[in-house]
Amino acid sequence: MEEAQKYVWEGAIPLQIHLHESEVTTLPTPPPALILAPRIGYLPLLVPQIKPHFSNALPPGSPDTVWFDYNGLPLKWYIPTGVLFDLLCAEPERPWNLTVHFRGYPSNILVPCEGEDSVKWSFINSLKEAAYIINGNCKNVMNMSQPDQVELWRSVLNAGNLEAYVRISSKLKLGTVGDEYADGGGQGQVKTGRVPVRLYVWSVSEDFDDLEDAPQIDSWDKISYINRPVEIHGEEGNYFTLQDAVKSILPEYFPNKSSTNEESSRDEDENEQTVPSEEGKKYLSENVESCYPSDNVEIKLVRIQGIEPKMEIPFSWVVKNLTNPEHYLHICVCLKVPQVL
Repeated sequence: MEEAQKYVWEGAIPLQIHLHESEVTTLPTPPPALILAPRIGYLPLLVPQIKPHFSNALPPGSPDTVWFDYNGLPLKWYIPTGVLFDLLCAEPERPWNLTVHFRGYPSNILVPCEGEDSVKWSFINSLKEAAYIINGNCKNVMNMSQPDQVELWRSVLNAGNLEAYVRISSKLKLGTVGDEYADGGGQGQVKTGRVPVRLYVWSVSEDFDDLEDAPQIDSWDKISYINRPVEIHGEEGNYFTLQDAVKSILPEYFPNKSSTNEESSRDEDENEQTVPSEEGKKYLSENVESCYPSDNVEIKLVRIQGIEPKMEIPFSWVVKNLTNPEHYLHICVCLKVPQVL
């Protein structure tokens, strides 16, 4: 088992969760709940730990759907907790201060969530989408036995049983790419493969040198969500880097590509339309509209699983070690773009 994969699976974010002041009915105000949240987990799965902590301070009556915000921004529950942290905290904040709400669900911003069941089916649908991208069909996921499906979900829910996860997920035959430069040097050949990627792009026009000076994300409208596969073509004597992958997903910003990559991009767009799950379309949409010459666009930050890898790293290593349990690679990117006059 890869050491890096083990670190990813065990990765966690310290949270300090405050009850929103409008819902506090006791004095003194209850202290915040301190929780170590798994990176690969989802915020609604923490509710069983959080609710008892604040139960005595909540107003009477049946609570609404529980939701969270960060600096006033409602957090999308179907995005893994680690991805939310990487995206919204350019300068990592530890502990991460979140606010929990038991009333007033912002249904104009967030899709409905019915607790663990909603999270589970969102995860399964993402797994189906990933299988379709990798294999051209999702039969292996659709044909999972009920015990295997339960064990797979429990391994994610508990975020600690990597062995159980590997045992079940290996039956799905969702291997994507092979190792490049497995011996750490020398020339090698990249295996062809399609990699499910979810890219979260944050574009800024202001320049900054330190992450603590980066403009804050205060609206989801400022995030472009891109759900496109990356197609890797093996080429003798050359390897496909993380930078190659990011630029291939962003032709709107980096249009100068080889004819091979242009053909790949067209294939990806076609595949994007044929991914079977309607859930992904309902939950997440693309906001990419602008197109800038690549010379004027700068990649300020790329973060995956809390890591800011070098852009020259082989993409196959990133995929093999930093992919989430639903077989999607989540990449957060900050771009410096020209100011629109």
